[in-house]
Amino acid sequence: MKIGVLGTGTVGLTIATKLAELRHEVTVGSRSADNEDAAKWAGEAGGDASSGTFADAAGRAELVFNCTSGSHSLEALEMASAENLDGKVLVDVANPLDFSRGMPPTLSICNDGSLGERIQAAFPGARVVKSLNTVNAAVMTDPESLSEPTNIFVCGNDGPAKEQVRELLEDFGWEAEAVLDLGDITAARGQELYVALWLRLMGPAGGASFNIHVVH
Repeated sequence: MKIGVLGTGTVGLTIATKLAELRHEVTVGSRSADNEDAAKWAGEAGGDASSGTFADAAGRAELVFNCTSGSHSLEALEMASAENLDGKVLVDVANPLDFSRGMPPTLSICNDGSLGERIQAAFPGARVVKSLNTVNAAVMTDPESLSEPTNIFVCGNDGPAKEQVRELLEDFGWEAEAVLDLGDITAARGQELYVALWLRLMGPAGGASFNIHVVH
């Protein structure tokens, strides 16, 4: 599959690397075509890996990952172009973190809205699925690195889009029963709000490589 990954931070490049290992044709997108991190990644990944602008990555792709900083995601997606996103599954991995008052960050959007919802509203032609935002990059692509199975979440308005994302998550190593569908895109509020607790759990967990398991 042709997949565009928007964002050259740890999350974006970790996901892009996993996708390339799974033999997808991956383009990493950034603000400028000459981004050194993206170009270096493409050179090291080899094969069908490439880099370019946000528009390049979205335009070449059949499916797009938004791994940009949540405070700049809408701007980045505008640069990618609504035309390049129309009809495509858009996996939103970002969190609307606000660092303006220091650490720990707060959420710039919460309670009666979410970044996932704002992206869907701004790009109605895209098939937005919120997922992977509740764990760190290492766990996103290697859930088996944890001591026991845990859960990951998806939500969105498009059932087939969520199923396509579920299949990718299983390729990443998530067990089928571990992927919990929370419903439509408004459930992104809960997924993003959880990040406030996740940040506080880093202390007792001894780092960022942890996750939760829903039991009943």
